[in-house]
Amino acid sequence: MLNRNPLRKRQYIGTLIGITVTIVAYIILPLKQTEDFLSLGPLNTGHEGLSCSACHTDAKGSLIQQLQSNMAYTFGTRKTKVDFGTQNVDNKKCIACHDRPNDRHPTHRFLEPKFKDAIANINATQCETCHREHNDTRVVLAEANFCINCHYDLEVKNDPIDVPHSTLISNKQWNTCLQCHDFHGNHLYKLAEKIEDTIPLQEIQNYLKGGKDPFSSKKKHLPLSEDEWLKMKTKYTNSK
Repeated sequence: MLNRNPLRKRQYIGTLIGITVTIVAYIILPLKQTEDFLSLGPLNTGHEGLSCSACHTDAKGSLIQQLQSNMAYTFGTRKTKVDFGTQNVDNKKCIACHDRPNDRHPTHRFLEPKFKDAIANINATQCETCHREHNDTRVVLAEANFCINCHYDLEVKNDPIDVPHSTLISNKQWNTCLQCHDFHGNHLYKLAEKIEDTIPLQEIQNYLKGGKDPFSSKKKHLPLSEDEWLKMKTKYTNSK
């Protein structure tokens, strides 16, 4: 009777289990039903209808190629790492859907040398500094006083508000800025001329946390829908 090596048997069983798990993962993970289970957290306000693949697109190359490239980077034979599994969600991904010509604070603006000190406190060159996904909110910053980082020396000629900006600044009332001004300047609404007529701070804070928009439901520019984004992406890919 042939004696089988117990170690060989365990290796055989382990291989079968590994292959089975891999096959099941490839079948189950791409399913729409698994997105909520795999998500790091609830999508932010306005992104509720998006699928994971709208932002997390497949990385270039096969998994083997990605592993080889990153191993080469680890051992110093390659200068850069590559995305593994899915592409990194960076500013380009955000702006592809949210690009707007009227943006008062585009990320590239803060690359100017004069903002060096400001971005040391709040790195506005990156969308995710304020808008980190999977938090069920709009803005992740704890305080609505971030305008101080760039506008601490602001001077307004022919000041239209009954309490001058100079007074608000000297009193360090930086939380009042968003009661009149939306950061990206995309809302269509009329500015108040009296402090008492501005949007209450509590409503602003609720809005930043994902609540009702207190500025206006009308926008100068709307982001792309997922269908529009996918059509644009397909068109771009096919034109290469």
